[in-house]
Amino acid sequence: MSTPGFTFTVTARDGNARTATYITPHGAVETPAFMPVGTLGTVKALTSEEVASTGARVVLGNTYHLALRPGEDTVRALGGLHRFARWTGPMLTDSGGFQVFSLAARRTVDDDGVTFRSHIDGAPRRLTPEESVRIQAVLGSDIAMAFDECPPGDADRATIERAMRRTSAWARRCLEAPRGASQALFGIVQGGIHEDLRRAHLEDLGGLDWDGLALGGLSVGEGVEDMHRVLRAIGPELPEERPRYLMGVGAPRDLLVGALCGIDLFDCVLPTRNARNGQALTWRGRVNIKQSRHRRDDAPLDPRCDGACCTTGYSRGYLRHLFVSKEILASRVLSLHNLHFLGALLAATRRAIAEGLAERFVEETLQGWREGDEVGPAVPMTRPERWRAEK
Repeated sequence: MSTPGFTFTVTARDGNARTATYITPHGAVETPAFMPVGTLGTVKALTSEEVASTGARVVLGNTYHLALRPGEDTVRALGGLHRFARWTGPMLTDSGGFQVFSLAARRTVDDDGVTFRSHIDGAPRRLTPEESVRIQAVLGSDIAMAFDECPPGDADRATIERAMRRTSAWARRCLEAPRGASQALFGIVQGGIHEDLRRAHLEDLGGLDWDGLALGGLSVGEGVEDMHRVLRAIGPELPEERPRYLMGVGAPRDLLVGALCGIDLFDCVLPTRNARNGQALTWRGRVNIKQSRHRRDDAPLDPRCDGACCTTGYSRGYLRHLFVSKEILASRVLSLHNLHFLGALLAATRRAIAEGLAERFVEETLQGWREGDEVGPAVPMTRPERWRAEK
């Protein structure tokens, strides 16, 4: 499928890893790329200009949440999602399928669709494949997602197979539903941690007329090893000529594994949610700024980072003070830092792929990280350091 205004061109390959340029009506995206999540038309605590300064080119909005508040018609009356959110680049809208998982206590699912009880006032809201696509057309995103059923990571095989059947039926209904004239539509492959189910669902959906294809139903409670195993098995088998999107995954290690498996696009609330909980991402691992050991530390979060937080004099001691004092600035600065870090991480990954050194870059980068909190001296990482310095 090729919706007018969209082109996807692979520019370099290194094993299963690849770089590409994805042209959309609102600009180009160099992949692999991380897409910050702006559920309600905002990436929490940050302006659109600040988000763009981190290197992000695509931001997400959420169909379910925007339909409840302020309502899709209000967004349209205020100029559509781009103007409403003051974001000039590409935008992607989740279909509401993730809320089938995350709001399980507030919804009922049947073969036709899902009825939610609003978390705002308890009023019912019905989402069907057709309604999800209609709302996304009204919002005016560049990329719309098919409506799917996302089962939890610990679901049994029968539950996953039922979700696959519904997702397949709903996918075909989404393709038949009217959408925006310049709006791409991505399908979503389910199947849990079962490689055979993933391949079966990919075979079912892969030949349909999508602009791109996503892997859903990961990072929803399954073990990290299982997620990586599925990525290594299924990522390279997604259609070569279309964008590949890994939904809801944003831990740095997972981004690197996904990139080696040929994934082009990632999204997650992790960098900003972790920031609001006092956690910063660095080239040495995670920093918990609330820990007392940072109280009199005059160093930046990451001496290797060239983002505004680390180059304009925000010390660890000052950031800890802001956080424990519950100052809003802590969330803003840490959110900006974490998004900048993920942007820099994937920019370095793209450069490594272009040089044919993707595996080496990932190995050396992982050597400098620790599970959990940052500890000990930084590990020398000569090649990644050079890649990070190049613009």
